[in-house]
Amino acid sequence: MTKHDEYADAAAHHGEYKIPEGKLVVVDLQIVQGRLHNVRLSGDFFLEPPEALDAMSAALNGLPYDAPQARLEQVVQAAAGDAMMYGITAAGVAIAVRRTVA
Repeated sequence: MTKHDEYADAAAHHGEYKIPEGKLVVVDLQIVQGRLHNVRLSGDFFLEPPEALDAMSAALNGLPYDAPQARLEQVVQAAAGDAMMYGITAAGVAIAVRRTVA
Protein backbone atom coordinates (compact mmCIF):
# COMPACT_ATOMS: atom_id res chain seq x y z
CA MET A 1 0.00 0.00 0.00
CA THR A 2 1.39 3.40 -0.96
CA LYS A 3 0.93 6.64 0.90
CA HIS A 4 -1.71 7.68 -1.64
CA ASP A 5 -3.95 4.66 -1.07
CA GLU A 6 -5.24 5.44 2.38
CA TYR A 7 -4.07 8.84 3.57
CA ALA A 8 -4.44 12.33 2.21
CA ASP A 9 -1.26 13.82 0.82
CA ALA A 10 -1.92 17.54 0.89
CA ALA A 11 1.58 18.42 -0.33
CA ALA A 12 1.77 20.03 -3.74
CA HIS A 13 2.98 17.86 -6.61
CA HIS A 14 4.59 19.41 -9.67
CA GLY A 15 5.42 17.85 -13.01
CA GLU A 16 6.46 18.96 -16.46
CA TYR A 17 6.62 17.45 -19.91
CA LYS A 18 8.06 18.96 -23.09
CA ILE A 19 6.00 17.66 -25.98
CA PRO A 20 8.29 16.65 -28.87
CA GLU A 21 8.02 19.34 -31.57
CA GLY A 22 5.63 21.11 -29.22
CA LYS A 23 5.47 23.09 -26.03
CA LEU A 24 5.95 22.62 -22.30
CA VAL A 25 3.02 21.30 -20.23
CA VAL A 26 3.11 21.97 -16.48
CA VAL A 27 0.88 20.22 -13.95
CA ASP A 28 0.41 21.17 -10.31
CA LEU A 29 -1.92 19.17 -8.11
CA GLN A 30 -2.56 17.56 -4.76
CA ILE A 31 -3.52 13.99 -4.01
CA VAL A 32 -6.32 13.60 -1.50
CA GLN A 33 -7.50 10.13 -0.51
CA GLY A 34 -5.90 8.64 -3.60
CA ARG A 35 -7.51 11.09 -6.05
CA LEU A 36 -6.28 14.07 -8.03
CA HIS A 37 -7.28 17.33 -6.38
CA ASN A 38 -6.76 21.02 -7.28
CA VAL A 39 -5.36 20.14 -10.70
CA ARG A 40 -3.87 23.16 -12.48
CA LEU A 41 -2.57 22.88 -16.04
CA SER A 42 -0.31 25.54 -17.49
CA GLY A 43 2.60 25.92 -19.87
CA ASP A 44 3.76 27.77 -22.96
CA PHE A 45 1.04 26.44 -25.28
CA PHE A 46 -2.14 28.02 -26.62
CA LEU A 47 -5.77 26.89 -26.63
CA GLU A 48 -8.73 28.41 -28.44
CA PRO A 49 -10.99 29.03 -26.67
CA PRO A 50 -8.78 29.60 -23.63
CA GLU A 51 -11.57 28.38 -21.31
CA ALA A 52 -10.78 24.85 -22.51
CA LEU A 53 -7.81 24.88 -20.13
CA ASP A 54 -10.12 25.23 -17.11
CA ALA A 55 -12.36 22.46 -18.47
CA MET A 56 -9.39 20.13 -18.90
CA SER A 57 -8.11 20.84 -15.39
CA ALA A 58 -11.57 20.33 -13.89
CA ALA A 59 -12.06 17.04 -15.73
CA LEU A 60 -8.91 15.60 -14.16
CA ASN A 61 -10.05 16.45 -10.62
CA GLY A 62 -11.35 13.40 -8.79
CA LEU A 63 -9.64 10.80 -10.97
CA PRO A 64 -7.57 8.16 -9.17
CA TYR A 65 -3.94 9.29 -8.86
CA ASP A 66 -2.86 6.04 -10.54
CA ALA A 67 -5.26 6.26 -13.49
CA PRO A 68 -3.59 4.88 -16.61
CA GLN A 69 -2.22 7.30 -19.15
CA ALA A 70 -4.84 6.22 -21.71
CA ARG A 71 -7.67 7.14 -19.30
CA LEU A 72 -6.11 10.53 -18.55
CA GLU A 73 -5.74 11.22 -22.26
CA GLN A 74 -9.37 10.25 -22.89
CA VAL A 75 -10.64 12.56 -20.13
CA VAL A 76 -8.53 15.50 -21.32
CA GLN A 77 -9.60 15.04 -24.95
CA ALA A 78 -13.27 14.85 -23.98
CA ALA A 79 -12.97 18.01 -21.86
CA ALA A 80 -11.13 19.87 -24.63
CA GLY A 81 -13.92 19.09 -27.06
CA ASP A 82 -13.48 21.05 -30.27
CA ALA A 83 -10.89 23.40 -28.81
CA MET A 84 -7.93 24.13 -31.05
CA MET A 85 -4.70 23.06 -29.34
CA TYR A 86 -1.45 24.69 -30.42
CA GLY A 87 1.72 22.99 -29.19
CA ILE A 88 -0.17 20.68 -26.84
CA THR A 89 -1.91 17.32 -27.10
CA ALA A 90 -4.16 15.34 -24.80
CA ALA A 91 -1.46 12.65 -24.75
CA GLY A 92 1.13 15.22 -23.66
CA VAL A 93 -1.08 16.38 -20.80
CA ALA A 94 -1.59 12.75 -19.73
CA ILE A 95 2.17 12.16 -19.68
CA ALA A 96 2.68 15.31 -17.61
CA VAL A 97 0.06 14.16 -15.08
CA ARG A 98 1.67 10.71 -14.80
CA ARG A 99 5.07 12.35 -14.21
CA THR A 100 3.56 14.58 -11.55
CA VAL A 101 2.27 11.67 -9.47
CA ALA A 102 5.16 9.26 -10.09
